[in-house]
Amino acid sequence: MKLTSLVAALMLTASPLLAADKMTLLLDWFVNPDHGPIIVAQEKGYFADLDLEVEIIAPADPSDPPKLVAAGKADLAIAYQPQLHLLIHEGLPLKRVGTLVATPLNCLLVLEDGPIKSPADLAGKKVGFSVGGVEEAVLGAILRHNNLSLEDIELVNVNWSLSPSLMSGQVDAVIGAYRNFELNQMDIEGVKGTCFFVEEEGLPPYDELIYVANPDTMDQDKIARFLAATEKATQYIVNHPEESWKTFSGTSAELQDELNARAWADTIPRFALRPTAMDVGRYATFESFLHAAGLIPSQNPVSAIAIDVTAQ
Repeated sequence: MKLTSLVAALMLTASPLLAADKMTLLLDWFVNPDHGPIIVAQEKGYFADLDLEVEIIAPADPSDPPKLVAAGKADLAIAYQPQLHLLIHEGLPLKRVGTLVATPLNCLLVLEDGPIKSPADLAGKKVGFSVGGVEEAVLGAILRHNNLSLEDIELVNVNWSLSPSLMSGQVDAVIGAYRNFELNQMDIEGVKGTCFFVEEEGLPPYDELIYVANPDTMDQDKIARFLAATEKATQYIVNHPEESWKTFSGTSAELQDELNARAWADTIPRFALRPTAMDVGRYATFESFLHAAGLIPSQNPVSAIAIDVTAQ
């Protein structure tokens, strides 16, 4: 009887008294090196250390995650800063609560040995895109910077086939290509590409990948713990790039190829070292830019767009 009681007591002290808090995170796309801090935090137990159980879900449609979070179907979604500004003006209850990739990745991609030596050469040419709205807004800004407009080009929806449509000659350029992926993908296939970086072609710098939540339903404490875990994971990635690559790629055979290995190395410098930190000026400037371009009807204060959950 005493032995039974002792075993029971030991089991009780060895078990957590409370279950971990559950969270659902919707990715913007299938798992890839852009999601490094999330996957490493999961694999290294950083979420569990902060009493979080995070379910990571890749979407069937990349445009759905922010809308699902706005509808209360998930705690967090990965989105894009330009997209967030537009969605808020559409009336969706969303706010940026953290940053994953703190620099633009998007670029206007052309063939290195092709006829497009400057975005100004796009007059009368075909430009491929995948996501309407955001990419058209970005492309329009690039064109205006080069004394052109969307009316001067032919837009072609290439349905996520960005680099293949460019290499096949279906289009003369594509917008929405990521400099850490498509450039490497083309190079591996023996085709050199040239990226015109959006932040050098008329767009203000912005956060490419951010975490968004519904401000009416979000649990700031859980989100703050989530971001603390991803910050720790980012530090580990920066300090141990090779070991972290093994941890990340070890989660799926599909990640263990040359393209993902190259993208991993190219993405590390772009991860947000302080995911909770909020650059007020960056969000105010981009909101002002969109308004001046006629892409939004009014200007929201930054407090309606983004917050630092640790400061609330």
